[in-house]
Amino acid sequence: MPMKHWTVQDAATLYGVKEWGNGYFGINAKGHLEITPTQDESLSCDVYEIVQHLKKKGLRTPLNLRFPQVLAHRVVEVNEAFRKAIIEFGYEGSYQGVYPVKTNQIKEVVEEIVRAGNKYHYGLEAGSKPELMIALSLDLHPEALVLCNGYKDESFIRMALLARKAGRKVVITVEKMTELPLILKVAKELKVEPLIGLRAKLNAQGSGKWETSAGDHAKFGLTTSEILDAIEVLEKRDLLDSVIELHFHIGSQITDIRKIKSAMKEATRIYAKLRKMGVPIRYLNVGGGLGVDYDGSKTTFSSSMNYTISEYAADVVYTTKDICAQEQVPMPDLLSESGRAIVAYHEVVVVDIIGLIDTTHTKYKVELTGREPQILKELAYTRDNISVKNFAEMYHDAITQKDELLTLFNLGYLSLEDRSKGETLFWEVCRKLSRILSSKSLKYVPEEFQDLNKSLADKLIGNFSLFQSMPDHWAIEQLFPVMPIHRLKEKPALSATLCDITCDSDGKMEKFIDLKDVRDEIPLHEPRGGEAYYVAFFLTGAYQDILGMRHNLFGAPNEAHIVVDEDDTFKVQHIVKGDTVDHVLRSVHYDPDALIQGPASKRKASAKSDAAEALKALLTEERKLHTYLEI
Repeated sequence: MPMKHWTVQDAATLYGVKEWGNGYFGINAKGHLEITPTQDESLSCDVYEIVQHLKKKGLRTPLNLRFPQVLAHRVVEVNEAFRKAIIEFGYEGSYQGVYPVKTNQIKEVVEEIVRAGNKYHYGLEAGSKPELMIALSLDLHPEALVLCNGYKDESFIRMALLARKAGRKVVITVEKMTELPLILKVAKELKVEPLIGLRAKLNAQGSGKWETSAGDHAKFGLTTSEILDAIEVLEKRDLLDSVIELHFHIGSQITDIRKIKSAMKEATRIYAKLRKMGVPIRYLNVGGGLGVDYDGSKTTFSSSMNYTISEYAADVVYTTKDICAQEQVPMPDLLSESGRAIVAYHEVVVVDIIGLIDTTHTKYKVELTGREPQILKELAYTRDNISVKNFAEMYHDAITQKDELLTLFNLGYLSLEDRSKGETLFWEVCRKLSRILSSKSLKYVPEEFQDLNKSLADKLIGNFSLFQSMPDHWAIEQLFPVMPIHRLKEKPALSATLCDITCDSDGKMEKFIDLKDVRDEIPLHEPRGGEAYYVAFFLTGAYQDILGMRHNLFGAPNEAHIVVDEDDTFKVQHIVKGDTVDHVLRSVHYDPDALIQGPASKRKASAKSDAAEALKALLTEERKLHTYLEI
């Protein structure tokens, strides 16, 4: 039977791009990755061509590509989902979104979200003084809210209340009881009535990696008793009207919609009871947690979610209305602080593959002469005779033989050449076993062999730092989609893992998304000599930019902001050059000028040395360069 021709549809299935791409990413007829920033197929462009264009302009990989149209589309999608749910259920309140600046504080990102959200009265959430300064500097709609969450000191509170005095709708969320008297003290000094939110510590918890953000031992929030104490304090000071918001948060990346429903029921009951006590709360803030389906499986797995944005909005709106109707209280205006769902899709990190680590001796072949030591003959026999009928027994023999090979070598009975031949024979056994396990004649693969492909995977070296571009993959094993941006009309021949260029053994990717499970390797193409091979990481727009660290002093990559035009062309809206050697040295308190001069004790002696002058000239030039490799 002739071998099936590989198509771009096969590539789309292999990498699951239709599932996790959410209408933003696909593969075109050229076999290149394309982006559709508004999910409208009439507006798309070729990502490989973008990279080639930027390369001609001198921007080397790694590259952070940002698509502001995706940000705008996400803002609209969330707001429209709530608007439709409000109409569908006859909800008597409104909805306002609030973007938590901590998710991605980059200027162009925040500005685009504010611009796109203006007609929806979209606001910002600040968890620190610098973030509050960002929020106050932007031209928000007069009805937009600025929420101050997180722990606060007197200067943070003073900033917020001065902005309130200036007419901004700044709400200070009380996270712990000691903040309330401080808010009241500063408000009295400034002669301004504060806008106060109370964060409730719910019993309900989220799901996924951040489910412990709520519950009895949560970091933030007031217990039921503390909420009642706060109400009593405010009532005594005749400031009950200042309490305009009830807030809760059950964790980031909530994977299960049932957790959201449960939290909404509990929070709305608290809201209703407070309204009955005479507390004029206007807003019910459902916090963050709206998830992103990183693997496309639509499940409760930590890298997925079992609901859509529309379902999320519908459940929030319907549950709130239902409880309010039961309690016979006014329906609140709804707030949410979705960050991840807004910014994750807008960024693509493109890296080039600069090498391959051959750990399984694939380029070597062993042919015995008959004069080799007995252990090599035994390994050769295992290689030549392993089959579907005896693979388990033969593999166990190979393991024993490899152990014996190393023992004999360590005792001095084998040469270095003998050891090399023996190791190559062992890996030939493993590769032959892998072909047997993947054959259609084998209906069941024993558990002990299910990790074999991981040990056989090639290691491709990518010109990037995992710690800078995807720190959550290293820190909390967050999975991000990975695929090549070109050659997708070719069937990939390698089964590979990825290594970065840091001098850290943790700088690697050995876990990849899959619709049914987590893969230990990913199919990729073999790099061709003299030709760049580009691989991209997706959905990195949330948290990765700010959490990224300068491990080994690899700095921020080059960055380009791309807008797609109606004729399927693109425009480079903005370029941010990546960190140079000079910049990262200064970030860790070194003076590059002093480093070039060398130690003071040796400057005089080497001043006339040709070698010293050459080194100085070289270092002077190198300090201007990008920190990543230029292959």
